[in-house]
Amino acid sequence: MASSPTELPVHRFNSFDGIELAYREMGEGRPLVLIHGYFSTAMVNWVRYGHAGKIAAKGYRVIMPDLRGHGDSARPHDPAAYPRDALADDGFALIEHLGLTDYDLGGYSLGGRTTMRMLARGAKPGRAIVAGMGLDGILNTAGRGGYFRHVLTNLGSFERGTPEWLAEAFLKTVQGDPVALLNVLDTFADTPREEVEAIAMPVLIVAGRDDDDNGSAEALADLLPHGQHEVIPGNHMSAVTRPELGTAIAEFLSK
Repeated sequence: MASSPTELPVHRFNSFDGIELAYREMGEGRPLVLIHGYFSTAMVNWVRYGHAGKIAAKGYRVIMPDLRGHGDSARPHDPAAYPRDALADDGFALIEHLGLTDYDLGGYSLGGRTTMRMLARGAKPGRAIVAGMGLDGILNTAGRGGYFRHVLTNLGSFERGTPEWLAEAFLKTVQGDPVALLNVLDTFADTPREEVEAIAMPVLIVAGRDDDDNGSAEALADLLPHGQHEVIPGNHMSAVTRPELGTAIAEFLSK
């Protein structure tokens, strides 16, 4: 496996509404845009556990943005900076900024949902990866949004070891901004079942064996015309740390 640097240069661009967003790159070759999950960052999701290095070693230019409100991207507190479906619009803006026409696209958790939003709205990657996401989390985003709203509005009140406590602990490790992250919840957009069924390119649906946070990954794969389902060890929080995630993505892209 390729070694993973602890730091990569930060590149910046202005998105569709002028908000400044950050991204990092690793490797050379066919472009792959990988989007991280809620509360997280590109470095934590894709670099820290070796996934980006493993994919780059297969001949890919791995492009990893920080979502608005996260990481090194702008974290405005004004709710007006978080319109519905802004994360998908940011993805389109990055692809336009980089001039990508022949590329692949994927993400974990919220990054996977953002990938699905982009596909439903006309993105045409050669292949796509939706990790840590199930059908319910695509069709009905309100459930998980409500959970995270509860966490962010009750910080400091959770019993040690509970899922809420673990989420808050993770928030602290990435130095997340609770106000910005609350606003990010307002960007969530459902994707109707018929729009999922119309996505034509091959899509890898990969999730932890014990991850049902966003519903059934297998059901999502079954609904897609060319969906492929793969199970890796772990739950929603731990599967992203497992080497099997990077291996599954790299092998899917190499087919």
